[in-house]
Amino acid sequence: MAPPDEDSRRRADYSVHVDVRLYLGHGASGNAASMAPFVDGLAQRGVAATAIDLPKRRAEEAVTVLRSIVPSRSDVAVGGQSYGGRVASLAAAEPDAPYAGLVLLSYPLHRPGHPTELRTEHWPAIRCPVLLLSGEADPFARLDLLRGAVKRLSQAELVTYPRLATRSSRCSTMPSTASPPSSGSSAERGDLTSIRGTHRVLRGAN
Repeated sequence: MAPPDEDSRRRADYSVHVDVRLYLGHGASGNAASMAPFVDGLAQRGVAATAIDLPKRRAEEAVTVLRSIVPSRSDVAVGGQSYGGRVASLAAAEPDAPYAGLVLLSYPLHRPGHPTELRTEHWPAIRCPVLLLSGEADPFARLDLLRGAVKRLSQAELVTYPRLATRSSRCSTMPSTASPPSSGSSAERGDLTSIRGTHRVLRGAN
C-alpha cells in the first residue's frame, strides 16, 4: 500500500475534534465579521471558534468587555488578531483567568518605530500555553525582539512566516503551497494559514 500523501496526513491531523472553544478578538480596524476566515477555517478542522466584538479603546480598558463575553471556564481558549490578541493576553494574565490556551495572531509587540516600548509587562503572569504566529516583516513586531520576548512566557510556541508583513485576516486563507513558516525553538512547521498550529495546540489542551 502506498504511503499517505501530505493532504491525507493533514486530513488525519484535523479529524480529531477539539473540545476547547476558541474566542477570537479582532484587530483595531476590524470587527467580529472580519475574523470570519479564521472562524470558518478552524471549524473545517474541528475547532469551534467564535469571533467577538471589542470596543475600540485602549486594550487595558477592553479586558472587562472580553471577560464579560467569554465564559470563564477551563474548556475555553482566548486569542485574537493584533489588538484583539493583546486584549486576550491581558485577560489571560489576570490571576483568576481559567483559560486552556492563548492564540496570538500578529501580536503588536511595539508601535512601529518604537522598539524599546514592548507590550510584554504582563506576559510572565500568563499561565496557560501560548501560540504566537507572526510575519517576519511585521513592523509591529521586530523579529529579534519577539524571539527574545517569548522567553518571558512559561509555555510558548512561536511560528513566524518569511516575508509576511500583512496584518489582514486574509492571511488566514492563503494556500499551504505558499512559503513555509520558520519554526521557533519548539514550534512545528505547519500551514501558512496558522490554523494547523492552532488546532494542534488546542487539541493538546483538551
